[in-house]
Amino acid sequence: MTDGDGFPYFIDAVSRRSGLPSGQAATLARAVLRTMAERVTGDAPDDPVGRLPDRVDGYLIGPPPVEGGAAVAPPTDAGPAEFLRRVQERAGVDPAAARAGTAAVFATLRQAMTVREFHEMVARLPRDDS
Repeated sequence: MTDGDGFPYFIDAVSRRSGLPSGQAATLARAVLRTMAERVTGDAPDDPVGRLPDRVDGYLIGPPPVEGGAAVAPPTDAGPAEFLRRVQERAGVDPAAARAGTAAVFATLRQAMTVREFHEMVARLPRDDS
């Protein structure tokens, strides 16, 4: 999953895990990865995306999204419910598809990274206070 442009393999894995068609899996994967890029906070000792396909890396380390010509500074303290809401909105899907797609992306990332890299990445995501 890490040689060259592995994004199609990543999407195939997300599609299989979520049970969603490839096109919808790709849309959801992009939404999840972009939302992760907004949410990841802190400085990890190692680059958690260094082993992912090039086109996947860009969604995690790329510039912030631009809406109306201005960069959007998303809340970095929003928890999982807000994460799913943003994925749902970005991908234009219902809540069930957003949950399935998000779970599939995280499972696929887990397979593509070492345990340590994955745990470091997840630890950098905000948590709900409840």
